[in-house]
Amino acid sequence: MLDLASSFMASAARDPRAIGLVDGDRRLTYRQWYDKISALVASFGRLDLKPGDHVVTLLQNRWEAATLHWACQFAGLVVTPINWRAKADELDFCIENAEGRAVFYQDVSAEAVQGSALAGRLLRVSVDPGTGEAVGFADLIRGSAPDAEPCVGSDAWSIMLYTSGTTSRPKGVPRRHRAERAAAIAHVAQNLYGRGERTLGVMPLYHTMGVRSLLAMSLIGGSFICLPRYDSRQALELIQREGITNLYLVPTLYHDLVHHDAFDRTDVSSVRKLGFAGASMTDGLLKKLDEAFRPELFVNHYGSSEIYTFTIDQNATAKPGSAGKAGLNQHVKVVRIGARSVAELAAVGEEGEIIATLAGDEAFEGYWRRPEADAKSLREGWYFTGDTGFVDPDGDLFVTGRVDDMIITGGENVSPVEIESCLSLHPGVDEVAVVGVADEKWGKVVAAFVKRNRNVSESELEQFCRTSGLANFKRPRRYVFVDAIPKSPVGKLLRRLLVAGEYETERRPPSDAA
Repeated sequence: MLDLASSFMASAARDPRAIGLVDGDRRLTYRQWYDKISALVASFGRLDLKPGDHVVTLLQNRWEAATLHWACQFAGLVVTPINWRAKADELDFCIENAEGRAVFYQDVSAEAVQGSALAGRLLRVSVDPGTGEAVGFADLIRGSAPDAEPCVGSDAWSIMLYTSGTTSRPKGVPRRHRAERAAAIAHVAQNLYGRGERTLGVMPLYHTMGVRSLLAMSLIGGSFICLPRYDSRQALELIQREGITNLYLVPTLYHDLVHHDAFDRTDVSSVRKLGFAGASMTDGLLKKLDEAFRPELFVNHYGSSEIYTFTIDQNATAKPGSAGKAGLNQHVKVVRIGARSVAELAAVGEEGEIIATLAGDEAFEGYWRRPEADAKSLREGWYFTGDTGFVDPDGDLFVTGRVDDMIITGGENVSPVEIESCLSLHPGVDEVAVVGVADEKWGKVVAAFVKRNRNVSESELEQFCRTSGLANFKRPRRYVFVDAIPKSPVGKLLRRLLVAGEYETERRPPSDAA
């Protein structure tokens, strides 16, 4: 297996004049991009950064971040990206945990770097001027340098992503060059990408989806069109101006895109392939996207930072809710909830915990210095995902939520995803999230938090659930109307905030005339 640097060199030789990177008015061919990468690699040597060193980054999806990612692959540095919104204490945790040697940041993350207790001891590089005492990124890429050569092989560490850490300290997920490249190849194959594709580079480069888009485009001479921070209007402008051919987003961003008032005025005909991951997509949004884009391919990708692909469904609208079958490099099973062995398989149609083999080419090998996390999740050569789901008679996997999100009400197990998909089909529901809230009699009752687009009532929603065929014990017993559903920076639903009461109820009911 090629290391990533050798892979990029081959791409630059194959398609030297193809546009590889776009950021605003800056457009770099693969040859020009390779020159910038080479200059940066040469600067790493002068700064005494050595193979195996961790480089912590707090950057939006700018051309500098994409260039830094590739330069680290050549230099053998372990790029360790974290959310550019991170606070000083969160940055300190990652610096200490990864034993970071350098931190790259920008204007929006400068406050965290300046407030960090540990960043001052490291090499600091800023891509924006006036952000404190730091080396300027522009100085590191000024001038020319010989073409960079790979410093490490395919078994070297490439990247360390951090899990979201919504319930505890984030866990480092170190991944090798060969696993990263295998995941990128599978991404190309499973999304049927062709030569010269153009993707919207908006999923952050501290997230597995963003990294996969960046690497996948390099394999096919494609273009990574940077959008530093998600904005629906800017995304639509880029789709039209740059002729974006594929989108790979979380459902939340798709929702915001097709519901933006500029969508109907935008030419999105260049987009022929849609892919989503990161969360389940409701039946209502699937239908809306299919009607809006009429894509040639609509892929539901189910995976994680640890093992990029679990399953793939290349026709997401044909069987709404299905995550499909195992990906090219994967084998998945569903075991009973609480299973102590991979042999305790759930029956067809029985909800259980989803597990994935660690023998696949895309898999990680364990968390960074977290033996207790390894003991919980890695067993008998399989990764216990913590996700719940079931396999139908056709062998297709349905993901129903998280083990920790399962609602046990009156002794019955209820999946919030099924209820959300049902309510999402009501025309008055814009977004919905379902959780279990404490109840003296039932233990927990099903509560639906609804962002509505017209003045739909609780009784109307209750009747809709009844006529939809949703079982009585699954129907919400409480409805709460809210102005916004809490989500993580990459669009993942944060049910724990709803359970904890950390939300604001709707300030004013919407007008039916709106």
